[in-house]
Amino acid sequence: MISNVCLALMAMSTAASDMPTKGAAAPDGVEVMVVTSSRQAQALTNLAESVAVLGEDSIQNVSPGHPAELLNRVSGVHVNDLGGEGHMTAIRQPITTGGVYLFLEDGLPTRPTGFFNHNGLYEIDMPNSGRVEVTKGPGSALYGSDAIGGIFNILTPEPTDQLSGRLQAELGSDGWQRGLMAVSGAMNAQHRARLQLNRTQSDGFREEADYQRFSSSLRLDSDLTPQLQLKTLASFGSIDQSGTSGLNQADFTSNPRKNRFHGDMGARDVQAFRLSTELRYQLSDRSEWMLTPFYRNNRSDLMPSWMLTYDPVLQSTRFSSYGLLTQFSQQASADFNWTAGLDLDVTPATFREQQISIVMQEDIFVDYQQTGRTNYHYDADQTSISPYAQLQWFASEQWILSLGARYDWFEVDYTDRLDPSVPQQVGRTTWLRPESQRIRYQQLSPKFGVVYKLASNQQLYANRRHAFRVPSVGQVFRPGSSQDTTELKPVTAINHELGWRAQLDGLRLDASVYDLQIKDDVVNYIDGNTRKVINAGQTSHRGLELMASWQLSDAWTWNLSGTFTRQKYRDFQYLFSCFPPACVPAINETRNFAGFEVGKAPRQLWQSSLSYQPLSIEGLWLELEWQQVGRYYTDETNTNTYPGHDLFNLRARYQIGEHWQLAIRLMNLTDKTYSSLTSNQVGSTDIDYRPGMPRSVFVSATWQF
Repeated sequence: MISNVCLALMAMSTAASDMPTKGAAAPDGVEVMVVTSSRQAQALTNLAESVAVLGEDSIQNVSPGHPAELLNRVSGVHVNDLGGEGHMTAIRQPITTGGVYLFLEDGLPTRPTGFFNHNGLYEIDMPNSGRVEVTKGPGSALYGSDAIGGIFNILTPEPTDQLSGRLQAELGSDGWQRGLMAVSGAMNAQHRARLQLNRTQSDGFREEADYQRFSSSLRLDSDLTPQLQLKTLASFGSIDQSGTSGLNQADFTSNPRKNRFHGDMGARDVQAFRLSTELRYQLSDRSEWMLTPFYRNNRSDLMPSWMLTYDPVLQSTRFSSYGLLTQFSQQASADFNWTAGLDLDVTPATFREQQISIVMQEDIFVDYQQTGRTNYHYDADQTSISPYAQLQWFASEQWILSLGARYDWFEVDYTDRLDPSVPQQVGRTTWLRPESQRIRYQQLSPKFGVVYKLASNQQLYANRRHAFRVPSVGQVFRPGSSQDTTELKPVTAINHELGWRAQLDGLRLDASVYDLQIKDDVVNYIDGNTRKVINAGQTSHRGLELMASWQLSDAWTWNLSGTFTRQKYRDFQYLFSCFPPACVPAINETRNFAGFEVGKAPRQLWQSSLSYQPLSIEGLWLELEWQQVGRYYTDETNTNTYPGHDLFNLRARYQIGEHWQLAIRLMNLTDKTYSSLTSNQVGSTDIDYRPGMPRSVFVSATWQF
C-alpha cells in the first residue's frame, strides 16, 4: 500500500492523450492547447491541472460504439458499459451513480446543477465530436457544482472553409447498425456551417436489450467583423434504451446473455435539446468579452430498474433552462492575465412518479400495469448566480502561479402539486413529501496552482482545489422513507496534487499523485424506528496516475496508462439490513465502516495499445489494445471481491485512395466473460453481475470528400 508519506510528497494527476493527434501534445513537439481550464485556449504546459486531450484522429481511429471505448484510454478514467450507452464512471472515485462529474458540450454544462444523470454522456454525440478534454479532479472554481471527480468536455469540430463531408456506414454483431454523416463548408465570406447526424440501433448482446439513438447538431461560425465572432450550436439527442438486469453468479457464468427485463421493463426514453450562441468580442489585442446565452430542454421517462423489486414506479422529469455565461479576459501585462465572469441559470423543472404493479414469469419481469396512484408530483424551479475570477502570473521564465475562486448561490423553489389527502404511507411502503418551500445553497470554491518549468520540455505542477456538490433535486424532494432531506448541505471536497510532465524526443511522459478528501457526504442512519439522512460521511481517495507515449519508429507507436488507487471510508454510516435465511433473527441497524475500503473502487486500472502503420502499405493502420480493471470490493463491508478482468481489442483501418476508408473493430478478442459492474447490497449475500460485451465485430465503410 502506498504510504501516507509518499502520498504527501507526490500528490496529483496526469495530462494524457492516447496517441499523437491533431492539437494534442505529441512527441514531435506540437503544443497542446486546452480550453476547458479557463474557457480560453491555453498551452497545456502552462496549466497546473491534470488534463487529457483526445483529438479528432483518435476519435475516428477508435470509432467508439460506447463512450467507454474512447475514454478508458485516459489514465485514471474508467467508464463501464451497462448496455446501450448506459454507463457509470470512476475518476478518483468508485464506480458510482453519484453526481461527482460534470459533462460539457463546447464548455456548456449539458444539465443544470441538481439534475445529474450518471448516463449523461449519452446525451452527447461523441463519435462525431472533434475533440475531447478530460480534466481529472475538482473543477468547481470555474464550473461550480458536481465537478469533484472530473470534467468531460466534448468539443464539436469547426466548420471548414471548403465544402467537405463524411459518410460512414457501420454494421456489427447483435444487429448493430450505425450511420454517421457530416457536411461542412462556407456559406459566404462571413459564415461557415457544419451539420452532423448519428443514427444508431442495436439488438444488444443480451436478450431483449435493444437500443436506438438519433443525434444531430448544427454549428454556425460567423466572423461578423475582425473583432466580433459568433459560434451558434444547436444539438439534439434522442435515446430509447431497453432495461438490462444484473445476474446472479449461476446465470452470469452459464448464460450471460440472459436479461431479466423483457419488453418495456426497466426501459428509458430521453430527449435532450441545447441551443447556444457564443459571442466573442475583441476589445483590443489584450482584452476580450465572451457572452454565451443558452437554452436547454430535456425530457426523461424511465422505469428505475433498481426499484422494481421493492417499489416499482414510472418516473418522468421535464426541465427547460434559460441562462447566460459571461466572461471578460485581459492580458494586463506581459506577466499577468486575468479573467472574471458571471454565470446565470434559471431552470423550471417538473417531476412526476406513478406507482405500477409488475408481472413476472419465474424470475423474469415481463409486464406492468399502472395502479392509479401518484407517489410524487412536484415543481422544482432552480435559479443560480455564480461570479468567478481567475489570475495567472508568469513570475519568471520558470514559475507560473494561478489563483481562482467561484461563488455559487442557488435557490430551489419547490412546490408539492399533490393533494394533501394523498397518503404518504401504504402498508410498509412510505413516500414522504416535504412541504412546499424554498431552499438556498451557497458555496465558495477557491483554487491555487503553481507550475515550475524544469526545462523547455519538462514541467512540475502542484495545486490545491476545492469542490462541492449540492444535493440533487431528487435526493431532497423524493426522499422515500428518509427524514430530514431538506436539511441536507452541499458535499465538499479538497484535492491536493503534484505532477510531472515531459515532452522528449519521440517520448511523452506524465506522472502524478493526488489526495482527495471528501466531507459532508450524505449518509443514512436509523434513529429508533425512523430512517434519517444527514451530511456526516467522510472518505479519502488517494492514488498515482501514469502515462507514457513512445514513438518507437516511423511505423510503431506504443501508449500506456496506469492508475493505482486506495480509497477508504474515514467516517461513513450505513444501514445494515440482513434477513433470513442469511440472518436469523433479521438485522436492521446502523453501522460505521470507518477504515474500510470504499466499495466498487478498482485498485488498479491499466490500458496499453500498440499501433502499426507499415511504410510498405500506405494507408494501413493496425492497433492491438489491452485493458485491465483491477480487483475491488463489491460493497462497504469488504466481505466479497470482484477479481477484475483483462480485455483485448483489435482495430484496423485502410485508406483506399483519397475518398474511401474501410475499418474493422474486433472487441473482446478472447471472448472473455466478465462483469462491467459487480456489487451487492450491504447485508445481502447475493452478488449482482452486469455481463460485459462478448467477442463482437464491427465493420465500416467511410466516404470522404
